[in-house]
Amino acid sequence: MTRTDATVRYDDQSVRLFTLAAVVWAVVGMLVGVLVAAMLFLPGLNVAPYLTFGRLRPLHTNAVIFAFVGNMIFAGVYYSTQRLLKTRLFNDTLTRLHFWGWQLLIVLAALCLVFGYTQGKEYAELPWPLDILIAVLWVTFAVNFFGTLAIRRERHLYVAIWFYIATIVAVAILHIGNSMAVPYSLLGSYSAYAGVKDALMQWWYGHNAVAFFLTTPYLGLMYYYLPKAANRPVFSYRLSIMHFWSLVFVYIWAGPHHLHYTALPEWASTLGMLFSLVLWMPSWGGMVNGLFTLRGAWEKLRDDPILKFLVVAVTYYGMSTFEGPMMSIKSVNAVSHFTDWTIGHVHAGTLGWNAFLSFGILYWMVPRLWKTPIYSLKAVSAHFWIGSIGIILYQVSMWVAGITQWAMWRAFEPDGRLVYPDFIETVVRLLPMYWLRFTGGVLFFCGLLLMVYNLYKTIRMAPADYREEPEVQAPRLQCETAAPGATTPANTWDYALYQFQHAVRHGIHRVIERRLVLMTVLVALSLSVGSLIEAVPMFMVDDNVKTIASVKPYTPLEVLGRDIYLREGCYVCHSQMVRPFRHETERYGEYSKGGEFVYDHPFQWGSKRTGPDLHRVGGKYPHLWHVRHMADPPSTTPGSIMPAFPTLQRTPLDASLIESKMRALRAVGTPYTDGEIQTAPERIRAQAEAIAAEVVAQQGPAGLADKEVIALIAYLQRLGTDIKWRPPQAGPLTTGPVPVAPSAAVGGN
Repeated sequence: MTRTDATVRYDDQSVRLFTLAAVVWAVVGMLVGVLVAAMLFLPGLNVAPYLTFGRLRPLHTNAVIFAFVGNMIFAGVYYSTQRLLKTRLFNDTLTRLHFWGWQLLIVLAALCLVFGYTQGKEYAELPWPLDILIAVLWVTFAVNFFGTLAIRRERHLYVAIWFYIATIVAVAILHIGNSMAVPYSLLGSYSAYAGVKDALMQWWYGHNAVAFFLTTPYLGLMYYYLPKAANRPVFSYRLSIMHFWSLVFVYIWAGPHHLHYTALPEWASTLGMLFSLVLWMPSWGGMVNGLFTLRGAWEKLRDDPILKFLVVAVTYYGMSTFEGPMMSIKSVNAVSHFTDWTIGHVHAGTLGWNAFLSFGILYWMVPRLWKTPIYSLKAVSAHFWIGSIGIILYQVSMWVAGITQWAMWRAFEPDGRLVYPDFIETVVRLLPMYWLRFTGGVLFFCGLLLMVYNLYKTIRMAPADYREEPEVQAPRLQCETAAPGATTPANTWDYALYQFQHAVRHGIHRVIERRLVLMTVLVALSLSVGSLIEAVPMFMVDDNVKTIASVKPYTPLEVLGRDIYLREGCYVCHSQMVRPFRHETERYGEYSKGGEFVYDHPFQWGSKRTGPDLHRVGGKYPHLWHVRHMADPPSTTPGSIMPAFPTLQRTPLDASLIESKMRALRAVGTPYTDGEIQTAPERIRAQAEAIAAEVVAQQGPAGLADKEVIALIAYLQRLGTDIKWRPPQAGPLTTGPVPVAPSAAVGGN
């Protein structure tokens, strides 16, 4: 394998495009984040139907993760890969296609989420055509990256490249595995998995999306840009090897720890917890490797604000990867799950690790891309301190809010009654923490705007020739096993012996990392072991999900109502999983069973309770209560911060796709018969008219039989009614029954 000496011109124009896109989408994503943070204590900011918390919060997470972080990954990978391999990117056309395709994806994703087209799965909300587009663009990225590796002029694959390889392989596996669905329309589909199985698949994907989209590529960037900024070599090559392989093998197992005390089988959540605890060690190995790289550079750290961003980012990586395994311990998870503590943990990682590392890289890379010094180091320093204070305020406020929620939810009087039977009492108590969280977010956003101004002024100072591609004299790539100037044995056996001696002398990993195919296969095998061991028993052994004879499929009207529930993002604030704790069964009712969710595509267990759990809400309140609650939440629950949905009483119910929906659900396992599908429109009409008549009988508004609110009520009134259970003594939403009076009529009908 040889290449002659040549002059190589790097493609930095593509890197500039991805860099500018990352900055633009950072502003958009974090601006939406500030807005949704304000909506938690100023519900009047919600504007139904398009600009509500339930629709904007997924837009915020997708914009920050896939738009800001995604473009930052591509910019950092393309810049560093060319210089590490001493070669231009494989194909300029693929690079441009990748860039413009990814920006198109982001725009389409934003439009879909705002208009309510969602699959309702955390970090995987986008409609199925966009899932296909993601796969196509990821393959484009992979071909371009691996093609660049194939034409490289450096035998040795530096540690950053290892993490890039793991990222590309893992994200492909995760995205394809979790995106299996059966479409029923151009933008609508149902998950191929249901209930417990869907929950396992979703958090196998969700946790590892954090692992292999927000962590491993950024570790690769850390291993390149931190030594560059500090002008020091990486602390330990051996520690890099241990960090990489243990992380790739262990991380994939940890997803089930998100589902402690749920209907997931105990063995699965315990396995997730154990590997999460093991994960702490390799994660801290990476942190130590990063921080110790700065040995001898402490004077520079004191004076260089760019290096401060990188160091604090690595420190936050260490903090987050300690807090995460700690929160996976079941006793700790009983405190943190469904609370704002989890929100604080996630944002500490994304703001402290991803955003701060991105800011440091941008400050280091932009002057080199535009061939000019940074406009103002004082502004960089100011950004650092403003952003740091913002992160601390955000994190501390969410810690306090999370512990407060846990303490209030589980508090009992001496006589055994709940101290706070109404969920709204907790919500009101948390409003000061939401204000503090908003303040921290505003500070962080102000720091971002300061960076944008600084980078803008820097780019404006660029010389006229900044677009000229940098050149490098690439060395001759020699035989992979031969040292420079050495000859290779001609005899086959002598050559094999020579390879073995070379491996012993230089380390087996040196041999592996020079063989691209071998290393990629080993990465894929490392990822597959944990995935298969967790998935095969769940999908192949029926005893893991006990069936319940009384659990029946949703009626056609309830199917439509469930889709409206997903469209409006109700799952963002409400869970549907009563855990086997006394304070939960007293407040909500009988704990949830795995067999109750066999027809849920996707599952709706939730990950955060901004509002109360809804799994046992069916039959707890009259229909009119739900009509009033949707139109004006404070009218039924004083102090509620829930968005109002008055449009549900005015929007006609669209049942035109019900037959397609039921056929798609049958394809994924729901036992609808041909007769049930054919008579679905008549059944919808009959059930809707019955519910609307009860609303009128309760002195509510007339004319709702063909409106969306009726379908949503049908779905909510069905929840938790398939099994017999003892109702709790006090309702979670209000202190008593809602009086039904003529004045209760709302909606202008």
